[in-house]
Amino acid sequence: MNIESPLLAHPLLVESLRPEVTIIVGILLLIIVPNLGNATFRIPMTQFRIPVFICGNDKDLDGRVVVLRKADQQNNFIQYHSDIRSSKIEKIKQNPSCAILFYGKEEKIQLRVKAECKVHFDDEITKGSWEKTGHISRKCYLVTNGPGTESDKPTSGLDDKFDNFDFTKEESEAGYKNFCVIRCKVKSIEWLYLAAKGHRRALIDLNGSKKFTWLVP
Repeated sequence: MNIESPLLAHPLLVESLRPEVTIIVGILLLIIVPNLGNATFRIPMTQFRIPVFICGNDKDLDGRVVVLRKADQQNNFIQYHSDIRSSKIEKIKQNPSCAILFYGKEEKIQLRVKAECKVHFDDEITKGSWEKTGHISRKCYLVTNGPGTESDKPTSGLDDKFDNFDFTKEESEAGYKNFCVIRCKVKSIEWLYLAAKGHRRALIDLNGSKKFTWLVP
């Protein structure tokens, strides 16, 4: 089994990390990268795959839980899917800088990622991701009105046919017009390991200086 990662491949990280911390980071990456990349070893859904994505500006910050769909180890980006009608799309277009917060309770590890986002809509990236999305998962993009639209009563936003999963993959193609991919280019990762004997914290800069720095927790 050969699993690579952009962090473990970083020479400054390899040189600077203590052996025990290297093991911890390695375990973390075994969770994140195989689930999202092209590795053959996969672990079922973990907390690291459902981080909090935060975007907006100093007057209107907005956060929500997302499901990561891909991690590119060589180009340092992660991505997830969204409805193009979501309010966060306009926020990202106005300010592409974002923060992504991961936390693993069992691993006692927090990751604070800073990234720059780009919204992909009706291009080769979205077409490729859409083809890999199962027709049941496409249900999210078949709602009549966009996410956040006011309603007079509790609703899924779906017609009965789609609400009851009574539709084919061909019929699910109608959702493509609402589907987009948000790709996040990672600029830095702040890593925190919680331990009773003393926490450990480090900053990994992947933008410009490529610097690794220990921090006081």
